[in-house]
Amino acid sequence: MYSGKTVFSQVLEGIHLQEFGRCVERYKGDYKVRHFSCWDQFLCMAFAQLTFRESLRDIETCLRSRSGQLYHMGFRSPISRSTLADANEQRDWRIYADLGQRLIAKARRLYGGDPLSLGLEETVYALDSSTIDLCLSLFPWAHFRSAKAAIKLHTLLDLRGPIPSFVQVTDGKFPDVHMIDSLSIEPGAFYVMDRGYLDFARLHLLHRARAYFVIRAKANLSFRRRRSRPIQRSTGLRSDHTGVFCGHYARKDYPDPLRRVRYHDAETDRTLVFLSNHMDLAAETICALYKSRWQVELFFKWIKGHLRIKSFYGTSANAVKTQVWIAICVYTTIAILKKQLNLPQSLHSILQVLSVNAFEKVPMAELLMNSKSQDETTGACNQLLLWDL
Repeated sequence: MYSGKTVFSQVLEGIHLQEFGRCVERYKGDYKVRHFSCWDQFLCMAFAQLTFRESLRDIETCLRSRSGQLYHMGFRSPISRSTLADANEQRDWRIYADLGQRLIAKARRLYGGDPLSLGLEETVYALDSSTIDLCLSLFPWAHFRSAKAAIKLHTLLDLRGPIPSFVQVTDGKFPDVHMIDSLSIEPGAFYVMDRGYLDFARLHLLHRARAYFVIRAKANLSFRRRRSRPIQRSTGLRSDHTGVFCGHYARKDYPDPLRRVRYHDAETDRTLVFLSNHMDLAAETICALYKSRWQVELFFKWIKGHLRIKSFYGTSANAVKTQVWIAICVYTTIAILKKQLNLPQSLHSILQVLSVNAFEKVPMAELLMNSKSQDETTGACNQLLLWDL
């Protein structure tokens, strides 16, 4: 009989304690802390994400019910909801943001060799944001509208995986387009965006950095055609033009030529207009690139539906950002586990299996492979499966 580590401990084996310690040291997270270290806090919050705990009391009750196993799971202090609440309020959220970025870098290396469905060798990123509504009386620092508070989760998603390569949490009023200023532009990469990011000066910065963009145009865009390319109307294409902007400010901010592609979606009976600075791609590929942006929408739906980021254990900005970043750490850790064990299941299926076996002492590969055989005998599932695209 297997008598090694619990499933919960095996999940977190990919987090090196030395790396975590460097993140803590950078922001002095354990300065003058005698009990309940940052690692204890992380374990509690990761457990809450993995097992879908509803509240601090729920976390405390579940962990105390297994008090005899906590030491072997890495906990070194007694679990108390008041102590955990204080830690979430006071420990710098950037500790967990740094850890998340380290895990993201590791995951991107693992998924970097995966082929894109579009057949492109370049990296393709999808930039978008998702708003999480909050109660204004509880979260006054996140004022959004007259009677509502909200935060925004901005994500730059690497479509190989998909793995978030950039994440930032802001208040709900933060303009999406300003997030382009925070990106480290990668030459040769594609950045796919919705029309909320249409800013001519910022698009020109991408162009000057030798990166490519595909973005949906607004209805009132003024464009002067210089050249037309042949198209096949049976594919849904309506035009493929090269030209320049006409408006004074648009022409001033983006003086170089670019492409405008019109596409008619027969399913929704809508005509969409895309802009791109890549002059050699087929027009069908430009349309397919924009369609692939839907993966970032699925990413937001997945983490909102399967992790605890819509209701929060604390009300301060620090507590909210701590919870969001630890949720991203858990998401990325499971994505790494999926790749390392070469698991065919969806991320949702893996999370479900881990959540009900957190305290079991079963080898991870055996547990998940057994669940695979059971999944194959069940019927179709209508749950959102992020990796089944």
